Amino acid sequence: MTSATDIIKNLKRPGLLIAAVRAGLAGYHRERDLRRILGRDRPLRPSAAFDRLCHEEEMLNDARKEGDAAYRAGRHIEVLVAMVAEARLLSRGRVPGG
Repeated sequence: MTSATDIIKNLKRPGLLIAAVRAGLAGYHRERDLRRILGRDRPLRPSAAFDRLCHEEEMLNDARKEGDAAYRAGRHIEVLVAMVAEARLLSRGRVPGG
């Protein structure tokens, strides 16, 4: 089974997108941001959140590569920031709030 950290390490995304994600990590607040990104009142466990974020990111990346007019880079960045943050929680074995 591939770990969340391995999934993040193996992502191939444009450098500008990755730079924006790195910059955005400092401002990530799990409870606030996951609520907004995933549309839930209560954040999921990191493993479940990571799985949902991976699915969302894959759809966003496909839209980016296809030049879809509905693609929003800001949304892609916020999803990637959350993915990286959740992968870090998983790698540390931390499970905040359930």
